[in-house]
Parts: sequence; structure tokens; C-alpha cells
Amino acid sequence: DVHHAFAPCAAEGIGHDGRALFPLMPYENLRAMSDEDLASVIVYLRTLTPVRNSLPKTEIIFPVKYLIRNAPQPLNVPVPAPDFSTSEKRGAYVTAMAGCTDCHTPADAHGARLPGMEFAGGFILEGPFGRVASANLTPDPSGIPYYDTKMFVDAIRTGSVRARKLSPVMPTEVYSGMTDEDLSAIFAYLKTLKPIHHHVDNAEPSAFCKLCKVAHGGGNAN
Repeated sequence: DVHHAFAPCAAEGIGHDGRALFPLMPYENLRAMSDEDLASVIVYLRTLTPVRNSLPKTEIIFPVKYLIRNAPQPLNVPVPAPDFSTSEKRGAYVTAMAGCTDCHTPADAHGARLPGMEFAGGFILEGPFGRVASANLTPDPSGIPYYDTKMFVDAIRTGSVRARKLSPVMPTEVYSGMTDEDLSAIFAYLKTLKPIHHHVDNAEPSAFCKLCKVAHGGGNAN
């Protein structure tokens, strides 16, 4: 049974050895993945060339390793195909599978997403690209209300919003392979989100934001 062979890891947050996986593995989103889509992932993984790469055992610090034990929620029933009757519903499913909320929702000092700030941006990412705060994707004036479907699809395809180049931390090279239908559906879903005023602009000086409690570009405008 393909679904039950892989579901403990991908959808339930339980490793092959029975341990609770760290929620960096976004199983909270993947729980909604249909059995058919999950099976397709497995079929694809089985086509990859085997690579021997022994890794050290993951050690999660105290008390986190005990706190995450209650995070996995075993699935005891099949997950049916998603409802794609509207673009918005299709977009909700695709957005969850793409993990958009993981980077576009601000988090507290412990990595927990701030309630009521879904998709409002301000999540801090640091690396060779610098220190970047994710964009507000809600339809609030501080978000992306000026986008239309074509602009959104073009941004994902090209990595640019008109003449402005997106930060390389936004993995457009990964998402650019999605179909026009799925990308358009994501945008249709984003338009249904609750507008949240959260000004985030990496071109502006970093300043403390009273909404998300971290410093980011334009944070003093909130």
C-alpha cells in the first residue's frame, strides 16, 4: 500500500522509526495531501538514482524534543481528492502543498507562527543573499493589492515584478515549473485572504515592528 508506506513521514509527522519529526518538515500542511497525490510523490521518488549518504542521528534540544511529541496526528482514514470546483478551492490546496504560509507568516522567537498574521509577511530569512523579510501576500494596501493574475504568474515565472528583481531567497526556480492553472489558482486564493496591514519593504531601513516584534525593512510604519 503506497499511501501507508509513506504517510507516517510525509503526512503524519512520524518517522520510520516511530519518532516525532521536527515540524520543520511541514507535515501540518501535507496532512491535507490526497492519497493519490501522495502516491504520485512516492512513485517519483522511486525513480531517483539511489545515493548512499549516511547522516548523523538528529538530536533535538531539551525541552523541544519532548514538546514536539504531541505534534503528530495520525491519519486513520483515507484522504480523498481535493475539491477543485473553483479556482479559489484549488488554490487553497496548491498553496498548502507549496508551503507558502511557511515563509510568508511571521513567527515568534520560538518559531511558532503568529496567530492572525497568516500570509502577512515579515518572516526573517538570512543567508548569502543577506537578511530578508518575506512579503505581505494579503490584499491589504500594504500587501499586493495591485497584482493581477498575469503579474503574479509572471513574477513566479521570471523572478521579477516588472523591473524589480525578487530576492533569490524566493525560490521562483522551483515554483516556475507549476502550470498556469495552478499558479492562477494560488493567486485566486490569495485574493480571498483577510487583508492584514503589515508594511514590509526590504528596500527601506530595518526598524522594529510592533506587529511582528522583530526588526525588518519598513517596520516602523506599522
